[in-house]
Order: sequence, then structure tokens, then C-alpha cells
Amino acid sequence: MKSKLMLIPLAILLLFNCAVIRPGEAGMKQKLGELEDKVTTQGTIWYNPFTTKVVKESIQTNNLELSLNLPTKEGLSVTSEISILYRLEVDRVPEILEKIGPNYTGVITSVFRSASADVCSQFFAKDMHSGRRADIELAIQDKMHENLNKQGINIEAVLMKSIQLPSGLSTSIEQKLQAEQDAMRMEFILQQERLEAQRKIIEAEGTRDAQKILSEGLTPAIIKIRSIEAFKELAKSANSKVIITDGKTPYLINSEKTPEEQ
Repeated sequence: MKSKLMLIPLAILLLFNCAVIRPGEAGMKQKLGELEDKVTTQGTIWYNPFTTKVVKESIQTNNLELSLNLPTKEGLSVTSEISILYRLEVDRVPEILEKIGPNYTGVITSVFRSASADVCSQFFAKDMHSGRRADIELAIQDKMHENLNKQGINIEAVLMKSIQLPSGLSTSIEQKLQAEQDAMRMEFILQQERLEAQRKIIEAEGTRDAQKILSEGLTPAIIKIRSIEAFKELAKSANSKVIITDGKTPYLINSEKTPEEQ
């Protein structure tokens, strides 16, 4: 009797099995080759191992890395390391597996090749080394989104991590960039020189205006007062002097120091 009772739990374990679905995963039952629409994202799934299995797929943001040759507008081939960040829509995982299959990364790669060829052929090779790289990445992402989003695959970003230009072109671009920097530096120097020239002009005009104002203010009465003040200052000096004057303006001809000052 005891042996029969022990066989009952064993029979239940043989008929049913358990699959654990962890965070970031989507699990579905596949019974006799047919996927169920119900998707479990966390927890356990009980199933009959004789007729059913549990299929798991990642619903996290995944990174697909590629190394490809990209065409350019001038007809060159540029090698680049690419990272494609994508994510599966949870509710559409069964549809993705039914229509595309588990090798959906191959479809993503094919769509990227087509999109990158269309986009990169509109840009020059030097654009991939400049601030336009972000424009290229965004344009490729948009084209991939048009094709894959309706199938349940979201393209979150396309990143061009490294660009390897042909050696001759790379040297030419470096020389061009150096020439542009030299031209910018020369423009800065010329601008500084123009500002300095303007400063000197303003300074000269200020001096001229000051002299003009001063000369216009020297009336005969003011000159006479200044002459009297000058005579008074000369009278205070102990030095012997020879002065020739017309009574209006003193002219100092000679000045001799006293023996005490020598």
C-alpha cells in the first residue's frame, strides 16, 4: 500500500515539470510545436515535458556588434565597428518567433546593411569623423525602425564606435583640418590687430581733441595770468637766471646754480 502511495507523487512529477522565468526574460509554452500567446515575464511555468516545452527569449536591451564596410558618397569603403541596441516587445515575442524565428538577429543585421548603405552613400567619408556622425547614426536608426518596428523589434540606438578610413584619405583629412585650424588662428590674429589699430586711432583722436580744446581755451587773458604765475615761481628760486621777455610771456634763457647748490 505504501509503495502505491509513493508512486502517485512520482507520476505527477513525471507528467509535469517547472520552468523558472527570470527578470528580463519572456517565457511561452510550445505545445506540440505550437506557441501559446500567453507570455510570462517573471515566475514559474508548469508544463508537461512529454508534449510541451518552454521557450525563453530576452526582453532586455541587447547589443548586437558588427564590423562592416560602409560605402561613402565619394565611392570609398570605410570600415566601422557598429553596436545596434535593440529590444523585443514583450507582447509580440510569440509573433516574432513565428514570423521571423529565433534567428531574428540575422534579420536585424540584414536590415542594418541595407539602411547603412542608403544613408552612408549620402555622406562624405570625412563626415564620419566630424560632428555629423550623430546625424548618420540617427538616420540609420530611423530607417531600421521603419522596417523592424512593425515586426515587434525596437531599435533603440545605432552607434558607430570606430571609423577606419583609407590611409591616404586619413592623411588628407588631417592636413585639411590642420589648414582650417591655421586659418582660424590667423583670422584671430588679424582680428586682434584690427582691434589694436582701432584702439590707437581712438587714442590719437582723443589726444587731438584734447589739444584742440586746450588751444581753444588759451585766450590772451589766460596766457597773461599764466605768465604772472610763472614770474612768481621764478622769483622764488635762488638760482641766478637770464630772462628775455616782451612783458607777456617769460622765456628762460639760462639758469645757474648758487654755490651752495653746487
